[in-house]
Amino acid sequence: MAPENFDRIIDRRDTASEKWEKYRDSEILPMWVADTDFMSPPAVIEALQQRISHGVFGYTQTPAELNRLVIERMQRLYDWTINVDWLVWLPGLVCGLNLSCRSVGIDGDSVLAPKPVYPPFMTAPRLSSRQLITVPMQQQGSRWTLNLDALEAAITPDSRLLLFCNPHNPGGTCYRRDELERLAAIVQQHDLIVCSDEIHCDLILEPGVEHLPLASINNAIQARSITLMAPSKTYNIAGLGCSFAIIPDPELRKAFSRVRRGIVPDVNLLGYTAALAAYRDGDTWNRRQLDYLRGNRDYLVREINSIPGLRMEPVEATYLAWIDVSAAKLENPAHFFEQAGVGMSPGRDFGDDRYMRLNFGCPRDLLEEAVRRIRSALLNHLPA
Repeated sequence: MAPENFDRIIDRRDTASEKWEKYRDSEILPMWVADTDFMSPPAVIEALQQRISHGVFGYTQTPAELNRLVIERMQRLYDWTINVDWLVWLPGLVCGLNLSCRSVGIDGDSVLAPKPVYPPFMTAPRLSSRQLITVPMQQQGSRWTLNLDALEAAITPDSRLLLFCNPHNPGGTCYRRDELERLAAIVQQHDLIVCSDEIHCDLILEPGVEHLPLASINNAIQARSITLMAPSKTYNIAGLGCSFAIIPDPELRKAFSRVRRGIVPDVNLLGYTAALAAYRDGDTWNRRQLDYLRGNRDYLVREINSIPGLRMEPVEATYLAWIDVSAAKLENPAHFFEQAGVGMSPGRDFGDDRYMRLNFGCPRDLLEEAVRRIRSALLNHLPA
C-alpha cells in the first residue's frame, strides 16, 4: 500500500460521512466535527481487508493481544502500570461519559464539568438525572486551564463526580504534572470521583509537552478515577466505534459495568481489528501525522491572527482550533462563516459564544482555501 500522503484530497461525498453530509449539495467546506480528512494508516486498512476476507463476522470477544497492547502502551508512554481487569471496552467515548454519570451517586446529585467544553460533558449529567454545575476555564497566557479555585468553590455537599478533559476540547491544553497534582488533591479532599476524557492524548503538537493521565499521578487519585481513551481521533477510525475505560477500583468498575449491562453493546469486530492494528503498528504513521498537523496549526495561527476581528492561540494538542471571533461583532458567527463557505462548530455549543471551533485535520490546500474565504468575508464585513 502507498505511504501516507496527508496532502491528498479524498472525496468523502456520497459516503454517508456525517461531516460532509451536513453541507451536501453546497460549496461549504466542512470543518466542524472532530474527524480528520486523512486516510487511516495503511496498517489499519490492511488489517481490516484481511479480516473482511475471512468472511465470517460473528460475535466477538476483546482480542487478548489488544488488551496486552493497551497495558504495554500505558507502561511505555506514561510509566503507568495497569491490570487487564481494569479495562472496560466500549463502542464509543461519549457513552463512557454517560455511564460515569449514572454509576456515581444517585439521582439529584451534582456533577461538575468545565466550561467551555465538548458538548456531551454538559448533556450527560442531565440525561443521567444529575444536576450539572459548570466550572469556568481560565486563560493563563496562551493556555486554557480549569480554574481550580472556582472548582473548589463550586463543590456542594451532593457533588459526587467531576468530568475532566485532558487534553482539553476545545482549547487544546495539555495539563502539566503540577496542575494535575493540585486537581487530584481537590478531588481527594472533597471525596469526588473523576472521569477523565483523554481521547486526544496521542495528538500532542507542542514540542516538549507530554501527556500525563490524571490517574497515573498517584495511587489515591487512581483509586477514584475513570479514564476514557480511544484510538478513534488519532487514527481516524471513529466510525468503527471502539474505545475503552480504565477503572482501577473494583467497586466503581462493578457499578459502571452494572449500569452498562443490557443497554450499551459490545465493540464490533472491525472496531477491535482497527484498534489492534493502530496500537500495534500506527505509531510511526502518527508521528508523521503530528508533523503535518503541527504545520497546519502554525499556518493557521499565523493567518488567523492577521485577519482583523479574529484571534487564535496555538493549541498544544488536538487538531481543533479555538478562534475568538468576538471582535468581529458578528450577530450569528456560525451562519456568517457558512455564508462565507466555511462550516465550523459554534462556540455556543461548547458554552462560549465568543468563539468558533475549526477542525484543521485536513489537507493544507483545503485549510488554505478556508482561510481565504474567512479573510475575504471579514474584510468585506468590517468597516474600512
